[in-house]
Amino acid sequence: MEYQNGPFTERSKSMESNHRNNVSLSAYRLSVFVLIVIVTLFYGCKVTYSFSGASTTGLKTVSIQYFQNRAAVVQPGLSQFLTDALIDKCKTQTNLKYVTEIGDANFEGEISDYNTRPQTVAADAQAATNRFTISVKVKFTNAVDPDKSFEQTFSRYEDFDSNLDLSRVEKDLSDKIVEMLVEDIFNQAFVNW
Repeated sequence: MEYQNGPFTERSKSMESNHRNNVSLSAYRLSVFVLIVIVTLFYGCKVTYSFSGASTTGLKTVSIQYFQNRAAVVQPGLSQFLTDALIDKCKTQTNLKYVTEIGDANFEGEISDYNTRPQTVAADAQAATNRFTISVKVKFTNAVDPDKSFEQTFSRYEDFDSNLDLSRVEKDLSDKIVEMLVEDIFNQAFVNW
């Protein structure tokens, strides 16, 4: 802006300068206010987000008791594998601290069934497919919200060709089944769809 020489020139320059200062001060105040609001929200609110969708509201600790194998057929190492898989799932998918004593959330149970049965029969009356099944009885206790506690049997299976010997496919099949069982147990306890 160009000023002409005269009595009002200095006054116009002064007014324009004051206007710029007021705008700068207002922008500064607004920035400080927004910053204070953001900081307050950041520290004042705690939002818990989990990729698994797990809800652990109010819980601080989780414990998992050893799952005994009480099935008619006992597969060595299955109890430890199942117990460890559930511990790993809770450690990686929740913010709960794992404890060896009874926690706010506690899992206990047993392997109740471990079997293979013929599933489909071929034309020559021989089994074409066998079904390998593992079942687990689980008691889950939520000390913070007892309504979320449950006792339930979880069962999963995998089918395999009857021409294959179970001993050759048993490890792979049991690993898949345990993974599915752990997912089911975890979802029942913590994911409330």
